[in-house]
Amino acid sequence: MSVSFEINASSKSYQVAIVSKQLESGLYEPNQHFVLVDKLVLGLYPYLKTDRLIVIPVAEESKSLETVAYVVEQLRILGANRSSHLIAIGGGIIQDIATFTSSIFMRGITWTYYPTTLLGMVDSCVGGKSSINVGQFKNIAGNFYPPEEILIDTHFCHTLQHQDIISGLCEAVKICFAARGENFSNYLAMTDEYGLVKESDLSKAIELTLLTKKKFIEEDEFDTGVRLLLNYGHTFGHAIEAAGNFSITHGVAVGLGMRIALKVSKNLQPESSSIHRVNQLDTYLQVLLSGVPGLPKALSEISKDAFLEKFKSDKKHTEDEYVVIIPDASGYLHRHFVARTQEFETLLVASFEYLKGLYEVQ
Repeated sequence: MSVSFEINASSKSYQVAIVSKQLESGLYEPNQHFVLVDKLVLGLYPYLKTDRLIVIPVAEESKSLETVAYVVEQLRILGANRSSHLIAIGGGIIQDIATFTSSIFMRGITWTYYPTTLLGMVDSCVGGKSSINVGQFKNIAGNFYPPEEILIDTHFCHTLQHQDIISGLCEAVKICFAARGENFSNYLAMTDEYGLVKESDLSKAIELTLLTKKKFIEEDEFDTGVRLLLNYGHTFGHAIEAAGNFSITHGVAVGLGMRIALKVSKNLQPESSSIHRVNQLDTYLQVLLSGVPGLPKALSEISKDAFLEKFKSDKKHTEDEYVVIIPDASGYLHRHFVARTQEFETLLVASFEYLKGLYEVQ
């Protein structure tokens, strides 16, 4: 039995449904539907092939304006018009490309999204925004353009790597921790001693995180207020990703970024370190991230100077202040504005070095 709910947005509302093996039965209307798919996903699920298919190899360098231009060109070559509908099947990079492309092809066509990564299922699939890299700048271009429908099929999780499962769970726990109420404790109740969500609870955990994120989106659709709290761990995490040349996956980097944020908060908001939920999160992340293959080596190869440089260039900072999201004295997240001083940068580097020490190569 599928679960469905609606996300309300100013541009349009859209449906989210958790389904089971829907794509295996086929859903393509030959005259209108065009399919954008991750090359790796197509190799794993050959039944996704169709006559109107655009396949792209997915890597960080694929998330570019050049790739968007290629997809636009292919849509036109294949005969797409203003009445056409794009079906996107893949992870977050496919989603970013599909969002951006759908919004500009002939000034906008409708689209449907099937996330194939756990990170996409629990987090990035809702919100309707794209982020495209331009040159050396990560996520510097983008827009808001939600799909008609998001269909989540947990069957795709069966072919994910272990670290990709962990990557998705880092984002899931972040969303639940960012909310007030019982969301965080309800999430933890579905995890085992390794920090993994029990398979029998996976659909329930996805539903919990998406309904939690729904509240943030509907209150703050365009990222100007409370929704910014969902950037928790991202500013530090993006710096880890970029400084490590993306050897660490996004969700894992966010998990590490949350741990750095907790370390920083002990200096900026000392009272937070005595809050039970804050310590619960740190303990959970320690257990979960310990299961990431090769993490100690990948972290050891990131220099503190490279980390600091990437952190300083994050687009969320202002000219005079760094913007960090950390727990306050109540244990809940808030945006903290810190002057761009040598003192804070020294604290930041020390926190990063502390994190590396937790995952030293044995």
